[in-house]
Amino acid sequence: MSLFPTYSKYDVTPVKGEGTYLYDVNGKRYLDFTSGIGVINLGHCHSMITKAIQKQAETLCHTSNLFHIVGQETVARKLCQYSGLDAVFFCNSGAEANEAAFKLARKWGNEARLIEHPKIITFKHSFHGRTLATLTATGQDKVKQGFAPYPEGFITVPFQDIDHIKRITGSQIVAVCIELVQGEGGVHPSDRQFVQDLANWCQEKNILLMVDEIQTGMGRTGELFAYQTYGIQPDIVTLAKGLGNGFPVGAMLATERLKPYFGPGSHGSTFGGNPLAMAVAEAVINEMTQPSFLQEVREKGDQLFQSLKEMCVEIEEVIEVRGLGLMIGIELNRPVGSVIQQLTQKGLLTVAAGEKVIRLLPPLTVTTKQIQDAIEMIQQVLNPSQVAVFT
Repeated sequence: MSLFPTYSKYDVTPVKGEGTYLYDVNGKRYLDFTSGIGVINLGHCHSMITKAIQKQAETLCHTSNLFHIVGQETVARKLCQYSGLDAVFFCNSGAEANEAAFKLARKWGNEARLIEHPKIITFKHSFHGRTLATLTATGQDKVKQGFAPYPEGFITVPFQDIDHIKRITGSQIVAVCIELVQGEGGVHPSDRQFVQDLANWCQEKNILLMVDEIQTGMGRTGELFAYQTYGIQPDIVTLAKGLGNGFPVGAMLATERLKPYFGPGSHGSTFGGNPLAMAVAEAVINEMTQPSFLQEVREKGDQLFQSLKEMCVEIEEVIEVRGLGLMIGIELNRPVGSVIQQLTQKGLLTVAAGEKVIRLLPPLTVTTKQIQDAIEMIQQVLNPSQVAVFT
């Protein structure tokens, strides 16, 4: 093998995708409830995404940001329209989007508030990426081991503890970064009151509220952005994953007052926002903003969540079912590795969130029948003595 062994891989080699299904080299079909870890939100090989790639690839794929790219203005305008924010920086991944957000917050802190050593608050069990800055911001020790020394400027606090945040003294805090549903940390949705209290505290203290929407954004929670479910308006939002439906696209969105702090030469990305990426992102946004699309996501999310809760009541090893929209976690009282293997063998692909949580991230285009099929397979593995009947 010529690859670094950085991944523990499933014993599956997909060669074809179609909607919610993946097919391996042997022709076996799998119901894909990973979506490439929350990426393929519109399903595999969606016709409009495929057409957008083909059409743009025949014309122009890349020029660099030395030139005007028409698609950037189109996609940025749409993102601002639907988010309530004012400016967009395009990049290639979630980690890059968060890096851009951290840099923007620091620069604003340095120049607008004259803070020499700005600090950003993050939360335990969060996940923000694997670059040096984003892994330092991440509230999980497992991603940090072996990579010291870590960059300064981050303070990690207990999740959803507003009193702890208010006790932090000093005037160096410039931003708070939060995932409204902690994905990698175990699929933990934030409490609505906590989020609103946090937003009010940030506004009162002139601190930027930064929402990491890498996994929750682009319809995953039943709104285009998860923060819209919580009734708040952030200063900075980061996107990736579902924005490109498999094509590498990332974006950082911010308010008008922050726009001057990312002037010429302050930040950049060679591939960020190239014509091909923008063609894909525009097609994704157009599909997700069709009438009733997000309403259907909410309805299917409710179906999946309620059916799982009903099924798991009788299963002793299930501690809790939790989630938002089509982002669901099933926490067990034991490690889930063997369970995920059994589900894979039955034809259902899932992904862990920490050691003891099965994470379900189906495409947003999943059908009610496919949801029923997935639930039945989960029942067969977790509670094989019972026969599930769902309506």
